[in-house]
Amino acid sequence: MRELDHLHALGVNNLRVQAGSEGPDTEPWRIVPSMQPSPGTYNNEVLDGLDFLLYEMGKRQMRAVMCLNNFWHWSGGFAQYVAWANGTATTIPYPGSYDQFEVFSAQFYRLTKATELFDNHIRFLLARTNRYTNVAYTNDTTIMSWELANEPRRLDLSWVHRTACLLKKLAPFQLVTTGVEGSISSNNFSNDHASPCIDYATFHLWVQNWNVFDPHNASVTLPIAIDFAKKYIEFHAAYKDKPVVLEEFGIARDNNDHTPTAPVTVRDQYYRAILQHTRKYHVPINFWAYGGEGRPRMAGATWTQGDDFIGDPPHEPQ
Repeated sequence: MRELDHLHALGVNNLRVQAGSEGPDTEPWRIVPSMQPSPGTYNNEVLDGLDFLLYEMGKRQMRAVMCLNNFWHWSGGFAQYVAWANGTATTIPYPGSYDQFEVFSAQFYRLTKATELFDNHIRFLLARTNRYTNVAYTNDTTIMSWELANEPRRLDLSWVHRTACLLKKLAPFQLVTTGVEGSISSNNFSNDHASPCIDYATFHLWVQNWNVFDPHNASVTLPIAIDFAKKYIEFHAAYKDKPVVLEEFGIARDNNDHTPTAPVTVRDQYYRAILQHTRKYHVPINFWAYGGEGRPRMAGATWTQGDDFIGDPPHEPQ
């Protein structure tokens, strides 16, 4: 609750929340415990935690974007649904090779069993009533929107339309969006959001992950990264069919130092540029991520169960 108070005091009023995670909890590089350890079986403590979060957010007039799935492996996501659909002997090809993983994860769209299992999760969660407020999720004004998935790549537009329309049918008073990264991984940003059941568009901005910015050569690459970021924002802001939200961006501490006391001179410059440019083009933003009072077990280590949750996926340096 102190962390929500801190965010509220800073003027942060919109949080993107993971509203689905898949087991088994023995898989590597996962945030655990999972919400859904096996198909249709739910961890009631995790669900209770989501109820409580929404309850506390509502008291502070904060709004939630509920992200229901994940193209990447760190919450189970598409790859786990593929494994469930194909049988327990299926081995997920964790990155390592991101190309190989993307091909595996994208099977989700065409495996009827996988999408049916996800539809079941949607129906289960949207039928839930918050135990702290006694308000149905679909009537809860704290929930601003439902997001199909985090960064769904190799997108199947028929799946987008069908799933978005299922959400609109179940939650007609709440918004629906895609969770896509934008043109970095999309063949057609406009088409990605063309479904009438999609209410607003999303894009993400990762200059370091996309090898535009090198934290060990910031004096040279930061101006290049800022220029890239401005053009990337302008490209997506030019989409006028629906509102557009930049829902992820970030950059490392100076020299990629993960210690909590490391300076953030470069980050401050970069964030200032992003905030000014998104304001200029009337693009709302969420930053990634808020670590709050959590601290890494060891700076730069990967996450293991029992460590604080500080926003970074478990396979990335904490």
